[in-house]
Amino acid sequence: MGIAAGRILAAGLLLLPVLAHAGPDPVAVPRGLQWKNAAVIGGIGITVGLYGANSWWKDGFSGSFRTVDEGWFGRNTYAGGADKAGHAYSTYVVARLLTRGFESAGNDPGRALRLGAWTSLGVLAGVEVIDGFSKRFRFSMEDAVANAAGVAFAVLAEVDPRVDALLDFRLLYRRSDDARRGGETDPLADYSGQTFLLAVKADGIPRLREVPVVRYLELQVGYNARGFEPGDGVGIDPQRRIYYGVGINLSRLLSDTVFRGGLKGGRIQRGTDTVLEYLEVPSTAARTYRRW
Repeated sequence: MGIAAGRILAAGLLLLPVLAHAGPDPVAVPRGLQWKNAAVIGGIGITVGLYGANSWWKDGFSGSFRTVDEGWFGRNTYAGGADKAGHAYSTYVVARLLTRGFESAGNDPGRALRLGAWTSLGVLAGVEVIDGFSKRFRFSMEDAVANAAGVAFAVLAEVDPRVDALLDFRLLYRRSDDARRGGETDPLADYSGQTFLLAVKADGIPRLREVPVVRYLELQVGYNARGFEPGDGVGIDPQRRIYYGVGINLSRLLSDTVFRGGLKGGRIQRGTDTVLEYLEVPSTAARTYRRW
């Protein structure tokens, strides 16, 4: 399969969510809103397709669909499982951000969640299928399952405010030594620089919410893999690490300090809260780890 034909295939598969949402809705959707929804979905598909064509699939495509058993978090896997955590994190974040986007476009919360969840899952499923036809990669069932798990977590957090108040799923990224030595500049491919954290916030527990100092704390557990991918040929000792520790809930701290008065609940605070919900600020937690 030629590169041009492969890119057409990639674009078609990544735009499948548009077709999936083009069917009849139980509640009539104004045509103008339908076009807005299609534009959001199509924009996501095209963006991912262009990125993939210039990064993941730049070596072209084969003439057959191929699969691979990548394993999960084993020592002998190519990324130590960090890639699987990354798939779950990506679909989680994309589903939740798209839900907000579809709400802003004029959809009711229920429809916005359906559109956000299915678009996230559909686009990432399209990526997996294209991987199956690419020369460099293969279709991975483990990746597909991780994608589904991330979307499921996103839906749970959206439909249950208690879960959303209690838990944050975050990424802490520091460029790895392997990436520096190898000249790797893509954070998405620098698995050794990624740490995925689940934060349990005291602010999400009613009995602790009003306790001074304690309400600003959170327990964190996390996972990363060091010395797997990217590889630069330097002999290293691959490590899989389970993290645990205590961190600062910056959103609650800033809400009680910086965002008091006229800034309370404003656009700046909402934007800051969104960033802090998905990204961990370095040096805001005391963590240790155990090798696994």
